[in-house]
Amino acid sequence: MLPAHRHTGATEDEVTAWALSAAAGDANAFEHVFRALHHDVRRYVTALADDSQVAEDLVQETFLRAVSTVHLFQGRGSARAWLLTIARRAVVDSLRRAAARPRLADTPDWQFVAECSQPRDLPGFDEGIALMSLVEALPDDRREAFVLTQLLDMPYDDAARTSACPVGTIRSRVSRARTTLCAMLDDRTQALAC
Repeated sequence: MLPAHRHTGATEDEVTAWALSAAAGDANAFEHVFRALHHDVRRYVTALADDSQVAEDLVQETFLRAVSTVHLFQGRGSARAWLLTIARRAVVDSLRRAAARPRLADTPDWQFVAECSQPRDLPGFDEGIALMSLVEALPDDRREAFVLTQLLDMPYDDAARTSACPVGTIRSRVSRARTTLCAMLDDRTQALAC
């Protein structure tokens, strides 16, 4: 039996079964898929998107694409891998659209405004921000593999299908991401010690 999903208690097999039911026309089954995978899709999209402000729109776009194409889902892989593949395509499409048009800032010091709007005094908050900034500094391919396998606990073969590359490539990218993160942590530790 596959491990239970962290947020709904549903196993990968159950979520895939719901997706297959939705593909067969069960209108209520997709709601179960949505509830089981919404957190993972949001986390994945936020990690991949260059703009965290559009992440929620990309999550919605992912589920809109999924609900409109669920009839094509055949269960060759897990529903989670299928949905995260759709999410990846939504992010890529969004990045392409954004690259095609100029972006304007309505404040001269947007970074200060963003920093001031962040919650403070939460346990582990600063450490979490520091860790995510290190993860965000990874090259795109390594970051994607790391987020899928280490943050979303996706099996390596599903991550490979989601990223459209061999399993060995995913394993290599995760290994290199870990090495890079360790080196960055060492650099920060040494800088703070000086």
